[in-house]
Amino acid sequence: MAQTRPRATERLQVRARVVEAAAHLLHEHGPAAVTTRAVAEAAATQAPTIYRLFGDKDGLLDAVAEHVMATYVTVKSAAAETAGADGVDPVADLRTGWHAHVAFGVANPALFRLLHDPDRAATSPASAAGLEVLRARVHRVAAAGRLRVGERRAAELLHAAATGAVLTLLALPPHERDLDLADALWAVTSPAVLTDAAPVAAGGGDTAVATAVSFRAVVDELPAFSDAERALMVEWLDRAISTSGGAPRP
Repeated sequence: MAQTRPRATERLQVRARVVEAAAHLLHEHGPAAVTTRAVAEAAATQAPTIYRLFGDKDGLLDAVAEHVMATYVTVKSAAAETAGADGVDPVADLRTGWHAHVAFGVANPALFRLLHDPDRAATSPASAAGLEVLRARVHRVAAAGRLRVGERRAAELLHAAATGAVLTLLALPPHERDLDLADALWAVTSPAVLTDAAPVAAGGGDTAVATAVSFRAVVDELPAFSDAERALMVEWLDRAISTSGGAPRP
């Protein structure tokens, strides 16, 4: 047992060193630079060690993507939780998070492309965690009565817009990238997702939908209903939201 622990610790240390070296090469030079030889030299280890730890280059790239994205998501999650606890305007927090996502993508082009490969994104824990942070922000906006569509539709629209903004910018030479595109895209997308005011103060056709979305956001937390009553209420609210043009919260 005494020998097993040092070996396990050493293995984790080597793994971390390899991932850090590969992450640096990926950020500075792109995926083509992440060769087994280059990573082994940078991490002061042997190529067979990398194969034992990660299987192949794709396995190594997966580990790098998860490492960098997980670090970013951890920071983003902490910021989102602090914003919720401190009473920060949930709409302002959503906008800040959306722009931070765009900025992260532009600053980490190789990683962003890896994580947004449809095949990789479908199985990436870090990508899933990032989406959960977005959904949590959207949920707080819904609870405040500021969504004009269901939570799922809002999250999908915002995620698609942010991802599209980053991929469009990355397709351009760096000197031609206009970061104001993100502001312009937010200005176009946000009115499709957000109301101008909470339901009590709002008027017109958005009021009923925003109220339904707001109630749907908190109905699971109401203790006065039985499980059957709560399920029926959720069904009614989801139907009201979906028939009004917004997909209900999953």
